[in-house]
Amino acid sequence: MLPLIHVLLLFSSLLSFSPSISASQEHQFKVDGKVLELEESDFDSVISTFDYILVNFYAPWCGYCKRLAPELDKAAPVLAGLKQPIIVAKIDADKYKRLASKHEIDGYPTLKMFIHGVPSDYYGPRKADLLVQFLKKFIAPDVAILNSDSAISEFVDAAGTHFPIFMGFGLNESVISNLAVKYKKKAWFSVAKDFSDAIMTKYDFDKVPALASIHTAQKEQSIFYGPFEEQFLENCIKQNLFPLALPINEDTLQLLKDDDRKIVLSIVQDEADEKSLGLIRILKAAASANRDLIFGYVGVKQWEDFTESFEVDKKTKLPKMIVWDGNEKYFSIIGSESIEETDIGTQISRFLEDYREGNVIQKRITGLSFIDFIGSQMGIRLVFMIIFVVAVMILILTIGKEEPPRVGRRDQVDHGGSSVSQKEAIELLRATDKED
Repeated sequence: MLPLIHVLLLFSSLLSFSPSISASQEHQFKVDGKVLELEESDFDSVISTFDYILVNFYAPWCGYCKRLAPELDKAAPVLAGLKQPIIVAKIDADKYKRLASKHEIDGYPTLKMFIHGVPSDYYGPRKADLLVQFLKKFIAPDVAILNSDSAISEFVDAAGTHFPIFMGFGLNESVISNLAVKYKKKAWFSVAKDFSDAIMTKYDFDKVPALASIHTAQKEQSIFYGPFEEQFLENCIKQNLFPLALPINEDTLQLLKDDDRKIVLSIVQDEADEKSLGLIRILKAAASANRDLIFGYVGVKQWEDFTESFEVDKKTKLPKMIVWDGNEKYFSIIGSESIEETDIGTQISRFLEDYREGNVIQKRITGLSFIDFIGSQMGIRLVFMIIFVVAVMILILTIGKEEPPRVGRRDQVDHGGSSVSQKEAIELLRATDKED
């Protein structure tokens, strides 16, 4: 009987084998708004044909891939219609394993953005509308130069509502160019060279140079008058990357992963009811005076699994406030866990004072579950190896039967709408590579 390692090597070779493809090299690739289906034989030709192309490396058996596919189908015609078109393509990485190995594909689905043939990993949102907004930033100038009031309006409209806008007035683009490159995937940057008094009134500044921070969706804006040395400018940008009160969900957790500020988290029953909206307005006022903290809120109705991790159940008096480190620790403030309906502003002020004075009880979210474990890089590799060995042994015993399903790796959070616990969300923050 052959040793197990020889059997594994034999079946690894069999699984990696794919027949040669005889597709015509004269195939014409058209920008028709549909997702291109690539093969190994034409992959390099397509990459060299288009300046911007998003490639989905998928496997037919992968459930996450099946949920991602319709989102890419929706995004493809919009991206193809941009002034600088972005083509969406897909390739069966399970079939073309040699190509997948060349591009370091170790899980499905994996998205890579090729810009003039140079690949970079895509870790942005995967819902069609957000994906379109995110990808626009890949092809946009680092700093847009705006020479009229109409150019300013057109830029703000085109930027959409998903990312903040930083707009310099009376600033040279060289002042913010380095930071614009650093934060390109998180914000829009522009410099207005010529503008009217009406623009000064609209963005509420009375002198230059000035930098406006704009959150279009929340109708929030603030003005920074300097100093414009890079360390002060970067501090301003970091503090204004998020709206004053941030709804906590899977997408915003992605945005928070590189921010080391503590999160003042308000847990309400329903984010959309009148009482919660009133609380959120007061949180914004508190946030504007405490920029060293992030103020967030989440509804039990919107994300119950997440709130349960902070000891919230049907008996908990809401709203409840805690301070979360974005990982496994959070702090309850002694005597200020819940918020009464009257004089909310005073209660929040006292909550913050007590937190800063250390009148807290530190708590810890429970330890790693199996889901948390497979969310880590090392855990995933080990689990994948175990599944592979088991699959090979099943193949040995049941030659000719259908191959058992395998587990994709990279995007463990199901963006298709399944419930995600807070512990899983934490591991999402850990497992996602840091982005500059």
